[in-house]
Amino acid sequence: MTETVSNLAEMGIAPGSVALVTGGGGGIGLACAREFAKAGMIVALLDWDDTLLDSAADQVRAAGAAEVVTYGADVSDSDALRKIEADLTDRFGGVDVVLNNAGIQPGSAMFGPADAWQRIIGINLWGVINGTQVFAPRMIARGRPGMIINTGSKQGITTPPGDPCYNVTKAGVKAFTEALAHELRNTEGCRVTAHLLIPGFVFTNLNRRGRTEKPEGAWTPNQMAAFMMQSLARGDFYILCPDNDVPRELDEKRMAWAIGDIIENRPALSRWHPDHTSAFEAFIKRS
Repeated sequence: MTETVSNLAEMGIAPGSVALVTGGGGGIGLACAREFAKAGMIVALLDWDDTLLDSAADQVRAAGAAEVVTYGADVSDSDALRKIEADLTDRFGGVDVVLNNAGIQPGSAMFGPADAWQRIIGINLWGVINGTQVFAPRMIARGRPGMIINTGSKQGITTPPGDPCYNVTKAGVKAFTEALAHELRNTEGCRVTAHLLIPGFVFTNLNRRGRTEKPEGAWTPNQMAAFMMQSLARGDFYILCPDNDVPRELDEKRMAWAIGDIIENRPALSRWHPDHTSAFEAFIKRS
């Protein structure tokens, strides 16, 4: 445990350092904010639904945060984020850890309304881009250890049919965060690292759909947040989270099959193509 704490401190998760969590009013964001609080950090919670923030702030304080501040804002609005960055700089000198986690999943259709697509892309993808472009320059310039953690999704890697806009945004987050990691490690004097958080099935309001009890196959947000901290302590870039239903081995095979569509020149999304279903099932069973 001592080594883990030491590793995290060397990466910016330390007493008195500042963490900003978008989508911090509940679910994954709030659970991760509580983990930062346990490390004695100052935690800034941002959520578009400001009615959630008072309760969330109380929970983060109870977890041990040195201080908690809250902001009601939309991450698709870069001007709003710039004001928040300026405020955090005035108060605390800057930010050490940014978790770009805000996301929505109202459902989408390939030929659905353009404004619905624009809203999902604005939050899920532009929110990550905005959060990075607004906060990263000062984080780098300060020369302090820090992290930018972007919440992606397994759906951005295997891109299953059914919610194309969400898949597009999360595939974009993956590509953006990979490019960010390359940029940061090739910037002289930069002590900030990038990480892609890839949750498994986590029971949150995003996927509640009227259910009042956690499905057996899902993890709680707290389980996922604890897994994230363990992965960060190892220095993982890809934080690929399992759950109670899908172990890492199965995730790896599904992802390998998805990239195999290109390598083997199979039809797009062949996992769901009737001519390739049996081959996919055999591939999954192969040891």
